[in-house]
Amino acid sequence: METITPTSTAATADSYRPALHYTAQDTWLNDPNGLIFHEGVYHLYYQNNPLGNVWGNMSWGHATSTDLLSWTEHAVAIACDENEDIFSGSVVHDRHNTSGFGSGSVAPLVAIYTSAFKPGSQYEGVQAQSLAYSLDGGYSWTKHTGNPVLNRGSAEFRDPKVIRYDGGAGSYWVMVAVEAKDFQVVFYKSRDLKNWELLSTFGPANATGGVWECPDLFPLPVDGDPENVKWVLTVNLNPGGPNNGSAGQYFIGDFDGTTFTSASTVTDGLQDPGRLSEYRWLDWGRDYYAAVSFSDAPDNRRLMIAWMNNWEYANHIPTTPWRSPMSLAREISLQTSDGNLSLVQRPAGDWTDLADAELFRLSGTTIHDGVQVLAGAAGTVQRIDVNFTPGSAEEFGLILRGDGVKGTRVGIRPGQATLLVDRRESGRTDFHASFSSIDTAPVLAKQGSYDLTIFVDRCSVEVFAQGGKVTMTELIFPAETSTDLAVYAVGGAATINSLQVTQLG
Repeated sequence: METITPTSTAATADSYRPALHYTAQDTWLNDPNGLIFHEGVYHLYYQNNPLGNVWGNMSWGHATSTDLLSWTEHAVAIACDENEDIFSGSVVHDRHNTSGFGSGSVAPLVAIYTSAFKPGSQYEGVQAQSLAYSLDGGYSWTKHTGNPVLNRGSAEFRDPKVIRYDGGAGSYWVMVAVEAKDFQVVFYKSRDLKNWELLSTFGPANATGGVWECPDLFPLPVDGDPENVKWVLTVNLNPGGPNNGSAGQYFIGDFDGTTFTSASTVTDGLQDPGRLSEYRWLDWGRDYYAAVSFSDAPDNRRLMIAWMNNWEYANHIPTTPWRSPMSLAREISLQTSDGNLSLVQRPAGDWTDLADAELFRLSGTTIHDGVQVLAGAAGTVQRIDVNFTPGSAEEFGLILRGDGVKGTRVGIRPGQATLLVDRRESGRTDFHASFSSIDTAPVLAKQGSYDLTIFVDRCSVEVFAQGGKVTMTELIFPAETSTDLAVYAVGGAATINSLQVTQLG
């Protein structure tokens, strides 16, 4: 068992291994699965190749945390075998033992996952939904002898997220899964997690540039009002993201226990390429995919984690022996802004314990055309909080993990109402033709200024703009010596109202 914490010494041998983000010790990982908070512990299961550091031999890896910041890696939870690969899914606490898997007073945890049946197996070529259960709090699992429990005879039916629905239509389990190539979410209900009845379907809608995967469904209060609740349906897709490759979108609407009705659909049917920027994206960066939320999070919080990679180059990123990190955990809420509802995302966890005593601060400073390296602000693992007021500059912002004028640029183009992450000079970009990129997201000034919170880690940048209304997540692979932080402006001036750099770990 390997513990990976923000103070792990692993990075001394591997300059890219994150300090703040979970990675498996020496294997491949992708989609988060089975996220659940149980008996004081956050459980993160995930797609894992226990035999290598590229995709294959899909099993469920397992890590736990008590604070969402440091993670302990455990043995593989649910392993592939000669008949099936273990694709994505979810975990529920079956408190009333509806499944019958419990023992005495012990209520089981039940994993609902996709069996991807291998050649030569009874269901060769089929993806169907299966069960496993745990009686020791999620550390060891037993596959149900009656698997699969839901088989449509489809080769692309996968990624079940199961929730407990309690509403006007009754009380029962609801599964949301996808027919991936049909751009369709399918809804089922069950009383016992074993027998499933089709309720309805949703889609195609909005982004359909690639297969639909990893759906989620959950209620959220509007502006924190428990009397005004909307439902959010998230769907990840690959490719077809707003800046190419993998991404996640969401819909806001209502769910009556049978049917999800979207109030935020832009294109009802196949994607209109000209309207891509109008769709609602969980994250506008290149490296935030397969996002799903925790079941049973404390205080009814909605907490989400994504795979921090992109299928365009996922198997090629220059890390060894591990490959792929997870995103930071995010707390998401539903807020009204300018008459519209949208998700707001903020990093979860108490970061004060990770902060070094020394801070770099700057305020009331005008930056002119050019680049200025900030003496005393260098670092490799940082939280940066900055507020800008635009002036005459066409573009302004920060250069992270830099070496003089080169580095990862996080900037604002006020005339285009655009936030950008430019990683063309971020470090290693030669491992795949599609990695070098300049990616953008729409952003508007708030009371005349732009507010950014940025988490910089050894191989990533996560940007939370305007209080988390817009987010961008990007992998980077800078040299160990590229530690500078700089400010820049292009074609004029801008003002830094406040800048605080906190060294983490």
